[in-house]
Amino acid sequence: MRKGFPDNFLWGGAIAASQADGAYDEGGKGLDTQDLRYFDAAWTTEERAMFKNRRMNGEKFKRALTDRDTVHYPFRWGIDFYHTFRDDIRLFHELGIKVLRTSINWARIYPNGDDEMPNEEGIRFYRDLFEECHRYGIKVFATILHYNIPVNLVLKYGGWKCRKTIDFYVRYATTLFERLGSLVDYWLPFNEFNAGRFNPFNGVCLVEDQEKDYVNAIFQCLHHQFIANALTVEAAHRIIPDSMVGGMIARFTTYPATCHPDDVMQMILDDQYSNWFYLDVMVRGAYPAYMERYFEKENIRIQQEPGDEEILRNNTIDFTSFSYYFSQVSTTKQGWEKTSGNLIMANKNPYLESSEWGWQKDPVGLRITLNQIYDRYQLPVFIAENGLGARDVLESDGSVHDPYRIDYLKAHVEQMREAVLDGVDLIGYTMWGFIDIVSCGPMEMSKRYGVIYVDQDDEGKGSGKRYRKDSFYWYQKCIESNGADLE
Repeated sequence: MRKGFPDNFLWGGAIAASQADGAYDEGGKGLDTQDLRYFDAAWTTEERAMFKNRRMNGEKFKRALTDRDTVHYPFRWGIDFYHTFRDDIRLFHELGIKVLRTSINWARIYPNGDDEMPNEEGIRFYRDLFEECHRYGIKVFATILHYNIPVNLVLKYGGWKCRKTIDFYVRYATTLFERLGSLVDYWLPFNEFNAGRFNPFNGVCLVEDQEKDYVNAIFQCLHHQFIANALTVEAAHRIIPDSMVGGMIARFTTYPATCHPDDVMQMILDDQYSNWFYLDVMVRGAYPAYMERYFEKENIRIQQEPGDEEILRNNTIDFTSFSYYFSQVSTTKQGWEKTSGNLIMANKNPYLESSEWGWQKDPVGLRITLNQIYDRYQLPVFIAENGLGARDVLESDGSVHDPYRIDYLKAHVEQMREAVLDGVDLIGYTMWGFIDIVSCGPMEMSKRYGVIYVDQDDEGKGSGKRYRKDSFYWYQKCIESNGADLE
């Protein structure tokens, strides 16, 4: 019988290029879609929530294209990881992580997306970054696309609506395999695949008021991403025969609100449409039958080309991965209380506590999710994101006391261990935002996930100095003991 985490378990941390790197106009990088997201630190709490949930429109998109302001576009400055990565990786090594999950910025490799030749300075940056990781014995888990695509692809082709974008993406991915393949241990073509449905500007880079049939356009974009994902798997396995290529969703763990059969059925449907659809295609290599019924009901008409079914069938993923932050409930009843969640507004579970941002904390839900995903697919599983966003206080002596984060992480690691004992083939855990970065949803620095504090406010002001939080020492001990010492 298993006693705990396997000896080769990959404890790690995760960031995204758009939220960490900064240097948006350095090193030959082109403008990307995340560079266009506007934020004002003067907004009230209510305004922040409103603007977070307001989709990109044509007016905001157009204005951001020519606006050279950096203060109000936090993804343009991040935490300056582009310049600080060597010092940061030494700190990651001190923490003890075994793997770093980060993303590669498409616009840094192909500034316009459709360039004939890659930007050598961009390739050099990622080579330096990954070599530095390996120098300290840290494996690399690289996300090829974490929401942001070169703006030019949206302006010139309509982004993922256009079939040509598949070719541009596969060329980009192929370049990475050929030039950086020896330095990457795990590949992930797309971050949170289902984001395309629930946060379409992030996921598929659609501008809502520019679409005649917004929902149909979303699913057409998703189809093109499915094909791009499969072709990327094919290219990776051909160029790097032993490569491990995964698929990822934002996991919306769902319970029926009551034991009424209607609520249970609604839970099954919500789970299919929100979660399983995306992994089913990537793992099983075909659109599931339940989506045929959904498409018919919603009058969704996806344009497919001859050979698409074969592409999906022949190029399935090697492992599954997901982000996990909260759970939700499903019901047919009207007026159920809502709360915030990753990408979505969710039905509130009365038995759970919520974070300051309304995300419901549910460690047992992580064990449930791990069992569900492994039972369904029988593939190795990677927890690509998990963590707690909170307001941390930097004390005058440089300390940061965050017992709430330690409690959160401890409870989730305990449930991870239970899942491993259940028989789940769990290969790794990359804590989200383990160094403070610009938060994706609200675009704030003040919503901090890290065990490493970055001295920077919501306007990007501050020394940028890194500080070890109390949770740093807790996670260090957790890693050193392979999850045995959680006190």
